[in-house]
Amino acid sequence: MQVSVERKRGGLCRIALDGEMTIYAAQELKDELLAPLAQCETAELDLSGVSDIDSAGLQLLILAKTETQTRGKTLSITGHSPAVLEILELCDLEGFFGDNVLIHSQE
Repeated sequence: MQVSVERKRGGLCRIALDGEMTIYAAQELKDELLAPLAQCETAELDLSGVSDIDSAGLQLLILAKTETQTRGKTLSITGHSPAVLEILELCDLEGFFGDNVLIHSQE
């Protein structure tokens, strides 16, 4: 899993995840994800590069969302990959994050 952080003006951070959000990378990813979230007032989490996600990855997304809310910050999730859409639908969590979800046509 690769994490890239782009800091913009006004305390906005854009965080892009690329690769697998699975139990095998969960601990490392937790540290890499929560650190920039703590430093940004508003964060945009781009999940378009997530190729696979399991329950550990989903738990990290829930943790990131609740941590930012607890600190009075904002986290929005964008670019939901097909794998992310599938697990959100499976667990009926589309509404939990409160973000617009772009549904990709199946080819």
